[in-house]
Amino acid sequence: MTDATRGGLHFGPERPWSRDFCRIVSWNIERGLQLPKILDFLGSIQADLLLLQEVDLNARRTRYRDIASEVAQSLNLNYVFGMEFQELSEGTATRPAYHGMATLSPWPLSKARIIHFRDQSTFWKPQWYVPDLPVFQRRLGGRIALVAEATIYGRKVVTYNLHLESRGDDDLRLRQLNEVIADGRKYVDRPRLMIAGDFNLNAGAGEAARALRDAGFRDAVGLPAHPTSTAHLLSHHAHAIDWIFVSGAPDSEGQVHHDIHASDHYPVSVTLPPPRSACE
Repeated sequence: MTDATRGGLHFGPERPWSRDFCRIVSWNIERGLQLPKILDFLGSIQADLLLLQEVDLNARRTRYRDIASEVAQSLNLNYVFGMEFQELSEGTATRPAYHGMATLSPWPLSKARIIHFRDQSTFWKPQWYVPDLPVFQRRLGGRIALVAEATIYGRKVVTYNLHLESRGDDDLRLRQLNEVIADGRKYVDRPRLMIAGDFNLNAGAGEAARALRDAGFRDAVGLPAHPTSTAHLLSHHAHAIDWIFVSGAPDSEGQVHHDIHASDHYPVSVTLPPPRSACE
């Protein structure tokens, strides 16, 4: 599979609204299996930036839909989609299925690109002794961060939408996270940087928290004890693994939306101070 981004950049009005806050949402939507419920929530929260993980494209399990495009069209948003894996048991001979991340906004988006992490788990690769059935999730590709720039109230915001490896240890995830942090240092014009997504670890403590703090990022959600995933067969306990980190130290209000049952993860959101100071 070739790493690629795709999307629709409509650009609409340069100022979709004028208000005294800037809202960010990050959510692992579990492929988009419950798309109507997902759309209901995303439509109601009116975010300036949506960073979605586990987004399907042409997969059998989501009825061969282009989930990112449907969300964008339904909510009249610009979007970019980053292809993470080709799902070998979910497509057809003429329509391969993909899985990845989508970043959406009513504001202009540009300069989308992918960071394909150097360190990857070999768990997902096809093996001769493993049947190519949906239950085994055989894939081509690897974990990525989808990078995109948004222009909000005339100010540049660089977003890193990531999904760190679920099949591996925290050392592997930390190496992947450090690639994102290193990439952020390339921006000499000092835009607002946001790192958000499914970290598959507790980024509010330990080495991950230290690396982010040393690089100038702050946990904008600020609710480290609140689980963001539901308990399931592979993990009998809910965990705090979804995060939004912002460069600098703006005041913020974070929320884990435990009342939204449309995925095996809960949406997390952050409301920042007035955009002219929060997204500069």
